[in-house]
Amino acid sequence: MARAHPALSATGAMTVVVVMPLAEQRGGAELSLRLLTRHGRGHGVTWVVVFLEDGPMVRELERLGVRVVVVAAGRLRYAHRTIATVAQISRVARRERAALIVGWMTKGHVYGGAAALLARTPAVWYQHGTVGLCDRLERLAAMVPANGVITVSRAQARAQAAMHGPRRQRTVYPGTDLTRFDRARLASPAKLRARLGLPRDGPLIGIVGRLQRWKGVHVLIDAMALVRRSHPNAHCVVVGGAHDLEAGYRAELDAQVARLELGRHVTFAGFQDNVPEWMHAMDVFVHASHREPFGMVVVEAMALAKPVIAGSDGGPQEILTDGVDGLLVAHGDAGALAAALRLYLDDPEFARGVGDAACRRAADFSAPRYAENVIAALRELCA
Repeated sequence: MARAHPALSATGAMTVVVVMPLAEQRGGAELSLRLLTRHGRGHGVTWVVVFLEDGPMVRELERLGVRVVVVAAGRLRYAHRTIATVAQISRVARRERAALIVGWMTKGHVYGGAAALLARTPAVWYQHGTVGLCDRLERLAAMVPANGVITVSRAQARAQAAMHGPRRQRTVYPGTDLTRFDRARLASPAKLRARLGLPRDGPLIGIVGRLQRWKGVHVLIDAMALVRRSHPNAHCVVVGGAHDLEAGYRAELDAQVARLELGRHVTFAGFQDNVPEWMHAMDVFVHASHREPFGMVVVEAMALAKPVIAGSDGGPQEILTDGVDGLLVAHGDAGALAAALRLYLDDPEFARGVGDAACRRAADFSAPRYAENVIAALRELCA
């Protein structure tokens, strides 16, 4: 384990180098870094972000006044490129007199942790993804020393410990910009449906996420076929674009919709920038992922006072309480999902009560609180 750095104290000023593999918005890890660098100022921390590729987030963080360095890493299989990248990150850390190097995501720790060894600087692995989803990369990251690991949920902390053995850990729940998901700032759901070209009548059930199998869109489509037996005017909207690694999944979903004769009752909206508007147009929000590390979109839907249904494994069970501010169902069980949907649709008063409780719960995941918790965890792990 790297030695504690003398420049890192419980309250003093420090410079933190963050190694970030991605430079465009694809998921929650990218959003979390944007929130941290925006709201994590004024706490005695200077952020320096080393991107392993060029992209839109580089310019965005530069506009925020964050020190940014781009080191084109290439693929890990090319040893000479990997060694050169590690050396460059190490030089950045020494030049900036960094008190700590944080590997943002698993790949970030592979490079950042190795650079920390060269720079004789403490390292922390901030693991955003599902533990075990990329076993080879994780096994490599587990070989790189770290003062500790930050996980996004207790479920992921347990999985991390089971897979990689005991390490110093802290769990920091992700945050979100709740002002973007303030229903008072948005048009009414009826107006949004008209603006977005969605059906104006009947219940609208929605899901937001990249089109990957583990996100469970196919499960929701199966559930819609069951729900329409009692609610024939129900409609489903899927907001999210295709993923490079599963480009054929959309075609599978189209075939499923055709087989179930749901062509007029399912809308694939693709990737959308104005997610709050699409969410607010929905009557019920579904999160059907398998072993979701956390589930930031669950919090965002809750902030809009939407009755939510989420998977009972992984992070969502730490966000909501079943029957109080949401409903939990087992992943892959279309029958259970359909029953939960009918519970909301058949009892609008229950759905409103759950939505109001969800809105109150979402306040616990504000962006400023998230930034404070991350900084506190970093200081604790490396003090």
